Formats: sequence, structure tokens, C-alpha cells
Amino acid sequence: MVLHTDPILLSYRSLDNAETLHHWQEVALSPFTTETPYPTLEEEEAAELIAANITNSTDCGEEILLYGDVEKVIIGIVLSIITLWTIAGNSLVIISVCIVKKLRQPSNYLVVSLAAADLSVAVAVMPFVIITDLVGGEWLFGKVFCNVFIAMDVMCCTASIMTLCVISVDRYLGITRPLTYPVRQNGRSMAKMVITVWLLSASITLPPLFGWAKNVTVDRMCLISQDFGYTVYSTGVAFYIPMTVMLIMYNRIYKAAKISAEKHKFISIPRQYEQDGVYNLEEDIRAHHATKRSKAAEECVTLSKLLKHDRKNISIFKREQKAARTLGIIVGAFTFCWLPFFLLSAARPFICGIECSCMPLRLERTLLWLGYTNSLINPLIYAFFNRDLRTTFWNLLRCKYRNINRRLSAASMQEALKATERHDCIL
Repeated sequence: MVLHTDPILLSYRSLDNAETLHHWQEVALSPFTTETPYPTLEEEEAAELIAANITNSTDCGEEILLYGDVEKVIIGIVLSIITLWTIAGNSLVIISVCIVKKLRQPSNYLVVSLAAADLSVAVAVMPFVIITDLVGGEWLFGKVFCNVFIAMDVMCCTASIMTLCVISVDRYLGITRPLTYPVRQNGRSMAKMVITVWLLSASITLPPLFGWAKNVTVDRMCLISQDFGYTVYSTGVAFYIPMTVMLIMYNRIYKAAKISAEKHKFISIPRQYEQDGVYNLEEDIRAHHATKRSKAAEECVTLSKLLKHDRKNISIFKREQKAARTLGIIVGAFTFCWLPFFLLSAARPFICGIECSCMPLRLERTLLWLGYTNSLINPLIYAFFNRDLRTTFWNLLRCKYRNINRRLSAASMQEALKATERHDCIL
């Protein structure tokens, strides 16, 4: 979000002699000089340019990062890999949900919205940031496109963050209200959530475009507005409020999973069932003892009821534990990637003023790319914890997309049969 350069250094490059530069600085700034300051028109224009640049340097001490050829190659390769992987991962998420019937659930609308936001960051934002970084921080695309670029950057990143927030709320309601919430979780309600997220994200980009807080677009510098009120509003709505909601949701899901672990105690198999009901059942059949057989049958029925109740408890417990673990990783990755950047963004206007940025450029670029990396991590997290999504990824990467729905259905049935066999084998 911060793209800037130093106009002073650019103007100094046009001067051939350092002594001449120093001389005309003194002449331009001294009100008591007796020397004729501008003997020629060219020297007059040079002195005026120097004086203007000195005034700018007092207000805005920007810098240019000068990289060597090897550094440019390494930086370009690393940033290009991040961009390409982000495009590939989020594209796979969108394609998977579109072609697999099992994944076309209302809850996955939010996952598609998240992937679309992260994909937009990778396609519409990252390439221009890579070019700007490779030239040392200079904005080369003009003032008009600067405003468009900042609007796209803010809207897509904010949409990604807010979608993560809504997903955390959706998972919490699904865990704590398993009977009532899925009924309300239809396609229309999820579509309304997605539209609300994008409209709220767009509302953050509109003020600089309509004059409330103008972006800084002077002399090869592209910086989001540093207005105090706008900074508090944008950072609060785009990051601090969603992060607070996500932390609250994670805390509640964690507590619900902990209570569930204490409440749903798994019923162990009594020893008498093992001795008389299971292992002695074959001996009783061989011996044709009717009383033994009758007793074993009653014990098997009782044991089946216990296992059925235990199986339900295990299912509830596993679902809550998985939700707590998944959301914990999502919140942790999100906080690690974006918190440093937004701390810097919130503090910058109060430290540097509203005209420009006085923060080290290398630090700003590093924290910005750390935030962008969250768009790469999100699809990896969901693919890791969602078996169907992970299987679809693998099939698509191997170009085995034919009959993919049939294969997923067969895999799900096989998994269900294995789970049933694991419980029935005890009998």
C-alpha cells in the first residue's frame, strides 16, 4: 500500500558537479547573498528546482532502495513465486467448488469469496508491487492509476480479511447451534453475507476517491491517504475489528470443545462383556448351551447400544475439536501476517504526519509482502483440513478431472464403511 520515492535524488542526478550543487544550495537559501544568483536562464531554473526540492526534503524524507543485479534477480524470483502460487492455489479452490457437487454447499460460498479476494490481490495488485520494488520504490504508472491501484489493493485485502472474520462466525454458529443454524444456512443468506462483505470493503476505498482523504500521489510516489481520521477508520474496519471478532469466536469455540470433551465421556467396554459376551460367545454356540447363548445375545444388544451412544459422542467431539484446530490455525496465520503491517500503518500518520511516510522503506515493503503472503496461506490451510478439497486438488493437478464426482462419492462411502467396521469389529 506504500509506494514512494525521493524526488530530490532524481533531480540531483541531472547535475554534473557536486560543488555546483552545494554552491547553488547556499545561494538559493541565503537571503543576504550579494552574489548575482542566476546569471543565466538555465542556472536560474536549476536553482529554483533545488530550492523546491530542499523544501520537499524538509517535509518528506523519502528514500530509494538501490539493489544490485543479483539482489533484483533474487527479489524478483521470490516475489514472482509467491504471486504464482497464490494464483494457482486460489484458482484451484474456485474450480474445485464449481465442478464438484459435494463442495457446492452454502458454507463454501464464503470459501469461494475468500479465494476470489486473494486471487484478485495476486492478479491486480502484486505484479505492480513487484515492479515498484525492483526499481527501488519508485511509482512508474502515473497519478491516475495510483488511485485505482490503491482502491484495488485496499478493497481486495479488506475483503479477504472480512471474509475470514465471517467464516469464523459461521463456524462458531455451526458448532454451537447444530440443529437450528444449518436450516438457516441456505444459499440466499450466504450470498447476502458475501455481498455485504464486498460492499463494506468497497466503502473503505471510496473516501480518497471522493475527496474526504486524498491519496499522496506526488512525484513518483503512491501512498494511501495519511489523514488521521481516515487512518483510524480504515485500519479499524479493515483489520482491528475483524481480528477482535475472530479472536472472540476462536475463544468460544475452544471453550465449547473443552466443555464437550468433559461432557461427552466415552463409555468404555465393561470387562464382563469381553469375557462372557464376546470371546465366550463362540464357545457357547459350540456347546449349544441355550442359556449362554441367550445371555450373550442380551449382552451384545446392550453393548451395541453403548457403542451407538459412544459413536455419537465421538462424532460430536471430533467435529468440535477439528473446528477449534482449524480456526486456531487460520486466526494464527492471519494475525502473524497482517498485524505488523497494520500496527505500522496505524502509527505512521501520528509519527510522520499526513504528507508522506518517514518509515524505513525496506521495513514497509517487507511487512507489506508478509501481509500479502496470507493470501497464499489461506487455500493451503483449507486444503489441508478438508479431505474433499484436498482430493480434488490432487486430481486436478494430475489432470484426472473426469468422473471426479463419482470418485469422491466412492471414497466417501469407503471411508464411512471403514468407520463402521472399526466400531463393529469390537462386537
